[in-house]
Amino acid sequence: MEPINNQLRKVMDSQTFQERYDQMKREILENKGVQQFLADNDQEVNKDMVDRGLVKLYEYTGQQHDCDACQSVVKCQNALKGFVPKLSIIRDSIDVEYTPCQQKRMEDERRKAASMIESMHMPKEVLKATIKDLMIDDHSRVNIANKAADFVREFKETGELPHKGFYLYGEFGVGKSFVLGAIANELATLQIKSVVVFVPEFLREMKSSIQDQSLQEKIDFVKKAPVLMLDDLGAETLSSWTRDEILGTIMHYRMAEQLPTFITSNLGYEELEDHLAYNQKGDRDMLKASRIMERVKALTMPIRMSGQNRRESK
Repeated sequence: MEPINNQLRKVMDSQTFQERYDQMKREILENKGVQQFLADNDQEVNKDMVDRGLVKLYEYTGQQHDCDACQSVVKCQNALKGFVPKLSIIRDSIDVEYTPCQQKRMEDERRKAASMIESMHMPKEVLKATIKDLMIDDHSRVNIANKAADFVREFKETGELPHKGFYLYGEFGVGKSFVLGAIANELATLQIKSVVVFVPEFLREMKSSIQDQSLQEKIDFVKKAPVLMLDDLGAETLSSWTRDEILGTIMHYRMAEQLPTFITSNLGYEELEDHLAYNQKGDRDMLKASRIMERVKALTMPIRMSGQNRRESK
């Protein structure tokens, strides 16, 4: 039996193999990326380096370099998903390095932004909103879009968050919660974390947190948030305890620390104060309600929202 080395030598020496090899080499060297690399490094690269680095050059040419048509990193066809090859010279040899592609960087930025938003019981579509997505179909929405952009712009220019947030009130379904999500996402791109809370569900959770001894931890988490967004205040059923010990504590802390707070409600200031005056038993305490409203007014500027009901139009 003929030794395997002899068989391999015959294959290597055959004209067919040589022709295929030469054709492959020509295709590699005709690649625009390879030609640009060789032109940029013509003082260092020689024929011997090219011959020795042909495998690396082949690795480079066999992958995608333009991510414009790529839908996601998951669908990336490169050897390392989300990374593009780049030719380099390492210790007098041609090598391939991999760097994150534009699509991967964008997806990583989105994930990082999403991690900056902590939410409790909020719809996913709200948390994906952006200021550009706001429906500008009447004057109130033009106004709120401009004010939201001004809030973000002030932070960009000064490096400090404005002390006052917004009190957005209006009819059911006009997009108040959507505005909160849009502002939260915009702030997230600037590395500012927002805590977005659906008030009725949050207060119900606070009651159950007494038993598992997590109440104080959750209150601290909310009240100390860099930016707090309370959605649908006024839709909850209040007890004296949730009003005074939960809402009152949160509002007082944020007012004292001048932490920006955003609130949405179907109720205006006066209607909310009336709502806060009554507990679930029907007892009325205007003094306690007034104290909380003082803090709400100190923390927010009122903006009425109107327009088409977004939920009915879907």
